[in-house]
Amino acid sequence: MQNKDKHTHSEEWSEEIDDTVADFDNTENDNLTDENASTENDVDTLQEKYDKLNDNYLRLNAEFDNYRKRTMKEKADIIKSGGERVLLDVISLVDDFERAQTALQGAESTYAILEGMELIHQKFENFLKQHGVKEVEAVGLPFDPDRFEAITTIPVEDDSKKGVVVDCVQKGYEISDKIIRFPKVIVGE
Repeated sequence: MQNKDKHTHSEEWSEEIDDTVADFDNTENDNLTDENASTENDVDTLQEKYDKLNDNYLRLNAEFDNYRKRTMKEKADIIKSGGERVLLDVISLVDDFERAQTALQGAESTYAILEGMELIHQKFENFLKQHGVKEVEAVGLPFDPDRFEAITTIPVEDDSKKGVVVDCVQKGYEISDKIIRFPKVIVGE
């Protein structure tokens, strides 16, 4: 009988354990289902945020690309129109030269020819000033290889003229402190 009692107790415990495991499984399944639902909601929320941010990024990138293209076109137009203005000013100087050539053919006075040439020269200098072009001063200044192009050196007796620009063979010009043509100079040695 004891053996039977043991067997009965075992069966009862086994049933209790099975019931407890079943309850635990049901509770776990309910918890997992709740967690899965919560996780799915989180994933959906994150996906919506991602889609919104990605859409904003794509729009911003497209707007920037349009801005870049527009400014490049505007810059090209400004450069083109700036070049046209310069050329229009040069054309007026060419007109003056043509008038001078016509006047030279019939001119008898050298004074009139020189006066006409001086007027055209002044007009050229004014044209350069209007466009921000300045002459680079060279003679009497210490030689600076960043500002001058030395074509030769000559011996000088005065020590104060050594390393100094003695003569300028070709003038140099600058725009806004940027040298566009270096002056060709002779340096004292």
